[in-house]
Amino acid sequence: MATARWNGEVIAESDDTRIVEGNHYFPLDSVSTQYLKPSETTTVCPWKGTANYYTLDVGGKENPDAAWYYADPKAEAAEIKDHVAFWNGVEVTA
Repeated sequence: MATARWNGEVIAESDDTRIVEGNHYFPLDSVSTQYLKPSETTTVCPWKGTANYYTLDVGGKENPDAAWYYADPKAEAAEIKDHVAFWNGVEVTA
């Protein structure tokens, strides 16, 4: 079971993550979405497509752009559609 934690809270937990480039992508239904605030940030990956970001808001602390997802991934990355990954201090254990 993979778990994502930040600021003392479990943000996501799943035994069905997809691992891409060393990152666990959690199914959206395994993420505690009350901690996610939409961000204006986007980045582009040549083979996955455009990534959108969330800021984590947990216990009154914010972690800007600490979660990302591909709303419309390219065909090569279709397996991570409706999945969220984490970084920037979020502890992911498997």
